[in-house]
Amino acid sequence: MIGLILIFSIGKHFYKLAQEFEKSPPFGYAVLGVIVYYGGMILFSLSLGVVIALVKPNYIDNLNNLVIGLIAIPFGILSCWLLSKYQRKRWSKTSVNSTFRQDILDQDLQD
Repeated sequence: MIGLILIFSIGKHFYKLAQEFEKSPPFGYAVLGVIVYYGGMILFSLSLGVVIALVKPNYIDNLNNLVIGLIAIPFGILSCWLLSKYQRKRWSKTSVNSTFRQDILDQDLQD
């Protein structure tokens, strides 16, 4: 149940971010956020499994899947946070540049 709430809040955050910068379709960005969340979790889990298998080969058989899943949640959230910061930075630059260009064009027409 907590996982569904987390997925919903991630999708909602990316949906609002896309609406804030007038990107279409905002639903696609919500799905992208959820995919990045699961991708970050899977990437961390795989890398953790490889490291454990290299360090202690027999230890991986005794690991609990729930513990690995709980450890991977912060890495999924971190990957979503990084994507959100990247998109906000990239989209804010393009919106400033387009506003600046629009002002220059308007000044040329007024002269």
